[in-house]
Amino acid sequence: MNLLDDDALERSSVVANCRMNRERRLPGYNRELGIDVVDTLRARRRAGEPVRWLDLCCGTGYALGQAADLLGGEGGEGGEAEIVGVDLVGFFARTPCPPRLRLITASVTTWRPEHPFDLITCVHGLHYIGDKLGLLARIGTWLADDGLFLANFDVRAIRLEGGAPAGRRLTTSLRSQGVRYDGRTRRIGWTGRRLIDLPYRYRGSDDQAGPNYTGQPAVNSYYEYC
Repeated sequence: MNLLDDDALERSSVVANCRMNRERRLPGYNRELGIDVVDTLRARRRAGEPVRWLDLCCGTGYALGQAADLLGGEGGEGGEAEIVGVDLVGFFARTPCPPRLRLITASVTTWRPEHPFDLITCVHGLHYIGDKLGLLARIGTWLADDGLFLANFDVRAIRLEGGAPAGRRLTTSLRSQGVRYDGRTRRIGWTGRRLIDLPYRYRGSDDQAGPNYTGQPAVNSYYEYC
């Protein structure tokens, strides 16, 4: 199998799939993540500083714009919130953006935030990332001390060099690091900033893996257990 590096993967038509999250609105986010995003942000406000939400692979940013509208304008409630969306393609729906909303065109494999976040989400975006475990490790350092991370994650997309799914050994390693994974809902998450150190070395990705549980073509990521 010819595995792709990140540069080649990001040029793949599978990664440019517009059917997954690109048009999703805020109710869809709430359903996929199992939380009310706006209520979660309100509950995490602290006096004297804004509450911050980072959404990776944000698509057109519809959901983020709706959240910004619900949280109010600059100087009101919106002055207490900062919302950042990052997407590889950058076909954003909100131009100009509401106050306190930034939409950034960048690869999540190389982008780095300027501040910690109270909420980080990734709705179906991990299906198209090459080094999924590496991104999870970086996200752990981007959270505030009491921040929340939630994403859709298919553990079967993590493969060992021979092609077998990493399976229970991986989920055991994740849980040992304080990471929650629900195999029924296929959600991954945790609370609080943390250093995630997993015994897997990334080898490359396969964009010809075919449909995953969503019914859409996805990317399998290959690792060496070490």
